[in-house]
Amino acid sequence: MPNLKVKDQQLILNNEPIQLISGAIHYFRIVPEYWEDRLAKLKACGFNCVETYVPWNLHEPKEGQFNFEGIANVEEFVRIAERLGLHVIIRPSPYICAEWEFGGLPSWLLADKNMRMRCYYQPFLEKVDHYFDELLKRFVPLLSTNGGPIIAMQIENEYGSFGNDKQYLNYIKEAMIKRDIDVLLFTSDGPTDLMLNGGSVENVLATVNFGSRPDESFAKLQEHFPNTPNIVMEYWNGWFDHWGEEHHTRDHKDAAATFERMLERGDSVNFYMFHGGTNFGFYNGANFDKVHQPTVTSYDYDCPISETGDLTPKFYAVRDAIAKHKDIGELVLPEPIPKMNYGEVEMKESVSLSDALSMISAPIQRANPETMEQVGQDYGFILYRTFLKGPMPEADLTIQDVRDRALVFIDGEYKGIIDRWENEKISFAVPAEGVQIELLVENMGRINYGPMMMNDAKGISEGVRFERQFLFDWTIYPLPMDNLEQLQFNQEKNSDKGPLFSKGIFTVEEIGDTFVQLPDGVKGFVVINGFNIGRFWNKGPQETLYVPGPLLKEGENEIIVFELHPNETQTVRLIDEHLLG
Repeated sequence: MPNLKVKDQQLILNNEPIQLISGAIHYFRIVPEYWEDRLAKLKACGFNCVETYVPWNLHEPKEGQFNFEGIANVEEFVRIAERLGLHVIIRPSPYICAEWEFGGLPSWLLADKNMRMRCYYQPFLEKVDHYFDELLKRFVPLLSTNGGPIIAMQIENEYGSFGNDKQYLNYIKEAMIKRDIDVLLFTSDGPTDLMLNGGSVENVLATVNFGSRPDESFAKLQEHFPNTPNIVMEYWNGWFDHWGEEHHTRDHKDAAATFERMLERGDSVNFYMFHGGTNFGFYNGANFDKVHQPTVTSYDYDCPISETGDLTPKFYAVRDAIAKHKDIGELVLPEPIPKMNYGEVEMKESVSLSDALSMISAPIQRANPETMEQVGQDYGFILYRTFLKGPMPEADLTIQDVRDRALVFIDGEYKGIIDRWENEKISFAVPAEGVQIELLVENMGRINYGPMMMNDAKGISEGVRFERQFLFDWTIYPLPMDNLEQLQFNQEKNSDKGPLFSKGIFTVEEIGDTFVQLPDGVKGFVVINGFNIGRFWNKGPQETLYVPGPLLKEGENEIIVFELHPNETQTVRLIDEHLLG
C-alpha cells in the first residue's frame, strides 16, 4: 500500500522519490459547491497535493455536539481531491492558528477559568481525546495506507512559537497513533533555534515555515535535523489583512522566483495559501501586537487563486515556474463562474435591536457582568443592562477589560464607544430618577496566535464602575445572531437611533457570484438567505463582501443587514466587482 516515507534527504512514495508541490485550501472557507472548482485549479496549476487545516471549533461548536455536514464535511473535500488525482496533507487540531477564531480552539474551553490549553493538563487532554475520538476515525479510511489520498498528518501547529512541553506534544502524537493514524507524521515551525527546539518531536519529521530566504531557513532546519528533507510546510506567498490596514499584496514575480529556487533544488513546498477564501460569519481571528488586531472578513491572501476563485498573475507565474521543471500538460480549467450585478436593493423593512431583544435573546440575571463563555455563548454580541439610582454628579463610566468593542447607551440614548484599543471613558450625571445603562459588546474575534490568546474571553470580565463604585445586578442578553429567522420586521420608518436590523428582497434571474457594497455602512454584518457572509467596517481596507452564487436562488432572495451605527441613507448594492482596498 502506498505510504509516504523519508529516506535520507528524500521523500519516497510507492518506492519512488517525490517532490511535493502542495497548496493550502481550507474547505471551511469555501462553500462546498466550489470545492471541486478550487481543487481543479490547484491541479491545473501543476500541483500534486492539497493541504488543509481542520478547525476544532467548527466541528465541535458546543461541547459534545459534533458537526461534519455542509461546509464541515471534510471527508467529502478529501474525496474530491482524490478524484482529481491529488495527494492530501491534513493538519488537524487541537490548534491551527490560520487567522481563524481562537486558532481553531472552541470558545467553550474558556468557560473554565482554570483551563490550561496546549500543554499536558489533564482536563484539556480529556477534551482533546473526546474530539479526536470523533474526528480521527473519519480520516482512517482515507489514509494512503488504506488506499486513500492522505499521505501525511501534522502534530499540533507551530508549537515552538508557543511553548516547549514535549510531554504534551508526545501525548498528541500517541493519541493519533493509537487511533490508527499510521501515515507520515510531521511538525512545522519557524526556522529559529527557539521554535525548532520547542516544536519538534522525537522520531517525527520536522518542517519549516517562511516567506523568503529559503537557503537560510533550510540551513537552520539542517542544523537541527541533519540529512532531513527540505520541506517548507508554509511558504507565505501572500498575507492577510487586519481592519484599518492597507490590503497586503506581494509581487507575483518575486513570489514565483523564490518558489522556483526551491523547485530547482528539489525542495518540497506547500503554498500558504494557494486559495484563501472567506472568513464567513464571525470566524475571523485576531492578532495582538500592542493592541488587538482583528482580521477582516476576506481571506484573499493575495493568492494564485483569489477569494472569488479567479486566476491571478501569481497563478500564471507559479505555473510557468513548475512547467520549466515538470511536464504539466496544457492548461485545462473549469468553466468560469459569472460575476453578477443585481443592482441596488431597497431595504424596506426594519426592526431596532431594542425591539428585537425579546425575539432573539432570553435574558439572564447575574450580580456581575459575565463573559460570553460563562453564559454559554460563542460568537456575536452580548448586551449588559443595569439601573443606576440617583442623584449623582457627573462621573466616568469605566468598563474594566472590555472584549472587544462596547456601545454605551444611557436611557436608550447612544453616548459613545468604549473599546479595548483606547478604552475611553463615558461621563454623565445621574438624575434623581436614575438611569438605565446598556452596554452592547461585540466579539471582534478571539486572538489566534501569540501569548495573549489563552486569556481572550469575550464580553466584560472584570466589572463596570461608575466613578470608583462597581455596579451590580445585571440583566444579560446573549446575542449570537444565529437565529435571525425569528425577527419580525415592520415597514414603517424606524425612529430608534440605536443598532438596527434592516431587510430587503432582490430578484435573481441568473445565479452567479456577487458582492455586497454598503457605501453608507459603518459597522455590522450581512446575512444572505440565512447565511452570515461576514462583517463590514468602514475602517477598511475591505470594501465589499463576497457572496458565492450557491448562496442565492432563482427568484426572490433575502438580505438582512445589522448596522451598529445606522444612518438615514443606508444603501445596499449587489455589484460585480471585488473591492479589497
